[in-house]
Amino acid sequence: MIVALEEAKYKLTNMRPVLKELGDALRVSELSATAEELEKQTLEPDFWSDQENSTKVLQTIKQAKDTVADYNALVERLEDAIALAELAIEENDESCVPEVEAELEEIIAAEEKKRISILLSGEYDRNNAIISFHPGAGGTEAQDWALMLYRMITRWAEKNGFKVKLTDWLDGEEAGIKSATIMVEGTNAYGYLKSENGVHRLVRVSPYDSAGRRHTSFASIEVMPEFDKLDEIVIRDEDYDFIAFHSSGAGGQNVNKVSSAVRLIHKATGIVVTCQTERSQLQNKETAMKMLKSKLMEIKIRERLDTIEEIQGNKTNIEWGSQIRSYVFMPYTLVKDNRTSFETGNIAAVMNGEIDGFINAYLKHISKQ
Repeated sequence: MIVALEEAKYKLTNMRPVLKELGDALRVSELSATAEELEKQTLEPDFWSDQENSTKVLQTIKQAKDTVADYNALVERLEDAIALAELAIEENDESCVPEVEAELEEIIAAEEKKRISILLSGEYDRNNAIISFHPGAGGTEAQDWALMLYRMITRWAEKNGFKVKLTDWLDGEEAGIKSATIMVEGTNAYGYLKSENGVHRLVRVSPYDSAGRRHTSFASIEVMPEFDKLDEIVIRDEDYDFIAFHSSGAGGQNVNKVSSAVRLIHKATGIVVTCQTERSQLQNKETAMKMLKSKLMEIKIRERLDTIEEIQGNKTNIEWGSQIRSYVFMPYTLVKDNRTSFETGNIAAVMNGEIDGFINAYLKHISKQ
């Protein structure tokens, strides 16, 4: 067992230059200097006169300080683990082996996660994410699959400290969901979850088939950023249809008592957005309008269009069969990403939200393009 401690100490010690390299990649020294310089600006008399600029400066300070603090905490954790291993070796204390090995694994995982975060350099990667789930053809089986994907994403988000806010929910006829939309709030939510955008394919023995036959089902996950500035997207009253209806699904005491739920249909593109979980119709309309503008902004950016009038409805169609990932429950267990070839046989863990391997592989993949 002392050999195990020596080996763990050796691996921990070798993490020192790795973390030093990570600190350089994160630009920790530069971020500390930036935060210090910006904090001097907050002391200037006219700093608060420009509310938009002051908010932006404070956010930059917080982000810089958080990055530096998280990095320093990881370095301190490594030194503490090394000290624990050295003390255990000195005192011939074999009982510390599990703790030291567990610390080693967690430090390695934390370093990998921070290194992956460096790849989140896209213009909107730091933004919140708006995520919608839609079953493909196949009735109950596909609707159940859409619900399973909803649970997978929400569990990942909750495990990683993101806030999940439900904005729309429509129950399936027998099981599952016909559609659902959530907002995942937190730094880099979109950057991480953009890897899940696309069609997901499921192969399993259907629990809804009395003959026990194997079924293939499809469901799509649509991921887009919540945009901070939507001023350039102007939607006039005549540009959309407004429909109020009774809420269905989770949403509090208002559900099914008043027509507080809201559906907006953008005439030019056919885009439909729904919100039913706010307390009032006005709040639901405001949230739905923001989602509609975000969808139009996302299309405009993707297609590099000059004007909103150039956006056509066919840009938003989902094409089944172009799946990004396959999930096989039977006759073997395997989840494989078609874009990166990353795969795992632990399908239960994946459906429980352990999708970091797929996210990391995707971020590395697109960074090389």
